Amino acid sequence: MSFTKWLEKVVKKMKWYDISLLKLTVFFATLFLITAWTGFRELVLGFAWYWYLIIMVILMLPLLKKMFS
Repeated sequence: MSFTKWLEKVVKKMKWYDISLLKLTVFFATLFLITAWTGFRELVLGFAWYWYLIIMVILMLPLLKKMFS
């Protein structure tokens, strides 16, 4: 079984709130890494703000296409 088929099977079992919990988990894990690991903090804060904006827009486009088409 390929990884994508396994992932689709797992996602079908999830409830609507599980995706939100996953997002919050990743958010707080990132905050933990920024505060606990100075090397990671320097890496994350070393990028200019517009790189994060560009990445956000690129990752958001497929979701917006699915939502509004």
